Amino acid sequence: MAVTYGYIRVSSRDQNEDRQLIALRELQIAEKNIYLDKQSGKDFNRPQYQRLMRKLKKDDLLYIKSIDRLGRNYSEILEQWRILTKEKGIDIVVLDMPLLDTRRGKDLMGTFLSDIVLQVLSFVAENERSNIRQRQAEGIAAAKARGIRFGRPKIPVPDDFEQIVASWERKEIPTKEAIGRCGMSASTFYLSIPMQ
Repeated sequence: MAVTYGYIRVSSRDQNEDRQLIALRELQIAEKNIYLDKQSGKDFNRPQYQRLMRKLKKDDLLYIKSIDRLGRNYSEILEQWRILTKEKGIDIVVLDMPLLDTRRGKDLMGTFLSDIVLQVLSFVAENERSNIRQRQAEGIAAAKARGIRFGRPKIPVPDDFEQIVASWERKEIPTKEAIGRCGMSASTFYLSIPMQ
């Protein structure tokens, strides 16, 4: 008997999946059949997606909210679509794009139109991923130009740091004492020593 599944993906742990989850619950998909990954869509090495792939059988039905939730790599989306529909023999419904519903139009014209729409949307998904990376890089460059620093703040070294290091290097004081006098962790102490 055919089973209905849902797949949800968000790019990071702090992104909210509620919009996708609500859409799938409205279709009354059993909670145990909804798979969620909080991971980038750059490839399909996602734990829940892989679990879902092992579960899917011929004539099952898979719902996704939009094609970019499946992935953001043009060639891999097309390949996964082929595996799902041709090799596994399941139907896929993309809720935000009614033309991508493999239950309809199984004739040559329907398949042709579905393939064209899939290719266009897959291209758009990958293109958006590239745009996100470019916008991120531009944002970081603009922030750096404004003097914003990224990463952990530098820990200031004490005024007598050079003397402490010199005493430590001459083995006049042990490492633990040198680090203690500087008031920093061992790794910060070693990283703060100027390279010779």
